[in-house]
Amino acid sequence: MKAVLYYGKEDLRIEDVEEPQLRSGAVKIAPAYNGICGSDLHLYHDGPIPPAPTEQEPHPLSGETLPVVLGHEFSGVVEEVGEGVTGLSVGASVVVEPLMVDGTCPACRQGAYNLCEKMGFIGISGRGGGLSEHIVVDKEWVHPVGEMPLDHAAMIEPLAVAVHSVQHSRVKSGQTAVVGGAGPIGLMVASVLKAYNVTTIISEPSQTRRQVAQQSDVADFVVDPVNEDLSKAVASHTDQAGAEVAFDAAGAGPVVGQLLDVLAPAGRLEVVALHSSPVELDITAQLTMQDREMGSTIGYAHDHAEAIELVRSGKVNLEPFITSRILADDIVEQGFNRLIENKDSEVKILVSMS
Repeated sequence: MKAVLYYGKEDLRIEDVEEPQLRSGAVKIAPAYNGICGSDLHLYHDGPIPPAPTEQEPHPLSGETLPVVLGHEFSGVVEEVGEGVTGLSVGASVVVEPLMVDGTCPACRQGAYNLCEKMGFIGISGRGGGLSEHIVVDKEWVHPVGEMPLDHAAMIEPLAVAVHSVQHSRVKSGQTAVVGGAGPIGLMVASVLKAYNVTTIISEPSQTRRQVAQQSDVADFVVDPVNEDLSKAVASHTDQAGAEVAFDAAGAGPVVGQLLDVLAPAGRLEVVALHSSPVELDITAQLTMQDREMGSTIGYAHDHAEAIELVRSGKVNLEPFITSRILADDIVEQGFNRLIENKDSEVKILVSMS
């Protein structure tokens, strides 16, 4: 079968690979659409970073070295059902929660499997991937989506990231939240906040991304922090009280400071973005003297069902976030390169094998 293989920095190849064999407790899936995300971009442009294996060092759970099949944000259709599998049938539309965990470390035993000491991802660390004609996945990681369009379903994985972050923040209906950054995850966070009846303010310097936030109707207010005073804007929309919660979806140090400044006393900053360098904070002034708190999240655990329900109920509309649909043959030029060259105008590019 055909698959997109990741060999390393700027090296993707479509090759024939061995057909995966169905096993007990698993299902065989024909992937439909696969989203390209930030971690894929880092792998392609920067080379292997954990949890990706290298040519010499295998991933501890998959046992695989490079090359591996790429793709972890994907939807598909069940082709075969293994022995002992219940609740899924041939022809069902599904998404895959693409984690591989050991199930024995302290985090896994507590149910926080997203914090597994050896955690890896299908489509990054081995065990196949969404950019292939077929994949076999253990049933516990496969979620039915009903009649949801398969292109929308391919974005359930990043939506689950947003659900996990929003729920971790303990934000409540009727409160106000500020989202710093209107990239894919920032827009997803805003869409979940709106679904939970939270007044949502997005801060984003890119005009194109602000337009996406406005046109997709995921924000009540959109602010340009370069030409507007974010603190004053938030104060004007909160009767001078400030926001109860803020979300860092930008991963930039200055944004962290801006978001802390817009919080009300006893407010909370939730970090969902990854930071590539340390961030300097004035703990006493920005946190302690205001009884504020900070939290952060990574990935998801037990969040896919909620993400699916938000879409199926109509509370979250993922269609505005799909900016391109391409074939695997064009993944480099129309996928990875376009996301770098047009990062302000592209949100989610979906890739199909056929």
